[in-house]
Amino acid sequence: MDIDLPFVLTWAVLICGAIWLVDSLFFKPRRVAAHRAAPQQSSDDADADDTIPEPILVEYARSFFPVLLFVLVLRSFLGEPYQIPSESMVPTLDVGDFVLVNKYAYGLRLPVLGTKIVDIGEPARGDVMVFVPPHDPRYFIKRVIGLPGDQIRYVNKTLYINGERLPYEFVGDITRTHVPTGMVYSAREYTEEIGGRKHLTHRLGSLESPGEWEVPKGYYFMMGDNRDMSEDSRIWGFAAENQIVGKAVAVWLHKDPGLHWPTFERNRWLQEDE
Repeated sequence: MDIDLPFVLTWAVLICGAIWLVDSLFFKPRRVAAHRAAPQQSSDDADADDTIPEPILVEYARSFFPVLLFVLVLRSFLGEPYQIPSESMVPTLDVGDFVLVNKYAYGLRLPVLGTKIVDIGEPARGDVMVFVPPHDPRYFIKRVIGLPGDQIRYVNKTLYINGERLPYEFVGDITRTHVPTGMVYSAREYTEEIGGRKHLTHRLGSLESPGEWEVPKGYYFMMGDNRDMSEDSRIWGFAAENQIVGKAVAVWLHKDPGLHWPTFERNRWLQEDE
């Protein structure tokens, strides 16, 4: 089962903060007054209000609140790790890559709600972006292909944006092993240029139907670099602006599925590939 960590963190912060606040305003003054009014207390003891025992629930809430708040702010506004679960972004990102996501590249957003409160930047064609798609509550990671208002056409495994064909260059034939099934397959590797930046893509020999889309205002057209093994905007539609999580900027760790040690061999800034 997937856990919506931002949702859980937000509610944990709110509950801990509420318990601490209510206790500070209402219950703690009563405990202090009762402690001072006790006949066995001396004047010195009456001044030692901080030594009065707290209920265990209040003690935990007061202890966890600053830690949870720090983690929430860090994940919501600065950066967040994300692990690649599928081969849809091969060869740029492989299964087991841990990616650092810049949460403020496209503006500061409220956790859970996704509402932008500070405008810093907008997604650009060619960016690798993490977002929540319209059909699934989990995070997806794809490449930004179309901006609001763009006309996208995909035919014969070739992209056209606003009527212009993207530049392609054949790199070579490669052989890979599909991670979940262990099946060996062949693909053709190409360099694709979009937004003035180059990246690698994979194509299989499978047949496909051509498609054409117009990107609505407030939405983005997303595609995986492993074009024939990616469920993306060609299937489930567009990524909404208020569902953007952030921009993937670096691979900082890699761990192959199963009992394998993590390695740093694939560490790199993603823009260096482009």
